[in-house]
Amino acid sequence: MLLASIPSPSRGVIHLGPVPIRAYALCIIAGVIVAVIVGDRRLQRRGGPKGAIADVATWAVPFGLVGARLYHLATNPELYWGGPGRSGTLGALKIWDGGLGIWGGVLFGALGAWIACRRYHLSYAMVADALGPAMPLAQAVGRWGNWFNQELYGRPTGLPWKLHIDLARRIPGYLNVAYYQPTFLYESIWDVGVALAVIAADRKVHYTRGRAFALYVMLYTVGRGWIEALRIDDAHKFFGLRLNDWTSIAVFVAALVYYVATRPRSGAGDAPGDATMDQTEGHTLAT
Repeated sequence: MLLASIPSPSRGVIHLGPVPIRAYALCIIAGVIVAVIVGDRRLQRRGGPKGAIADVATWAVPFGLVGARLYHLATNPELYWGGPGRSGTLGALKIWDGGLGIWGGVLFGALGAWIACRRYHLSYAMVADALGPAMPLAQAVGRWGNWFNQELYGRPTGLPWKLHIDLARRIPGYLNVAYYQPTFLYESIWDVGVALAVIAADRKVHYTRGRAFALYVMLYTVGRGWIEALRIDDAHKFFGLRLNDWTSIAVFVAALVYYVATRPRSGAGDAPGDATMDQTEGHTLAT
């Protein structure tokens, strides 16, 4: 019996005349659009002004892309400056070929969002809570860019949902293996689940103080740790764990500390009164 498999696209670039349209970039753009739509609706329900998330995105997205690329370059410099045959600084600038680190993207994106909130007189915590489920949805869409680039796949597998990788895209040492774990798909599904979990928890608890965003971070890092264990691409390891695993652990702990530290002293969760206060703050700051 023949097993089913997930085919990889034969190419990730479409040319409209002399202009290359890269699927990787389109996935990122689509993810941003999803985040803006979802985040803006949530912000309005919290009392924020309509269209504010789009204003925040004009700062957060460029900062996030720069941060994501810098994280990738800082943790994988040998891919560009490691010796003969490397692409050097010119290759380091080719962001469309892949190579974005989510950790740098979130950190720098948060900085860009903070600047935007200061500029447009928005509550930073309220914006963060609005983006809590919007961010993982954006990541769920953006991960399909890895599918188009045939990159960051997992170990060889014979599962029915195995992913076919073209010979030119296989990692040295696996040239005779055609099928791999579709980690892009796993993370995309996990991210959707994270978004739904944050939405469900927020409806019950009515998060304020950025706690919905902290919950997203915690849930995402748990899944990322599992997915990292499946990947076979080269990575720096410390005490048997990949660098991204250690980063996930550190980020999870930081988000957990924030989540617990900002919990209302009553111990009953974020009361509706807290949500009303957050909405009032948003109205005041937006004027």
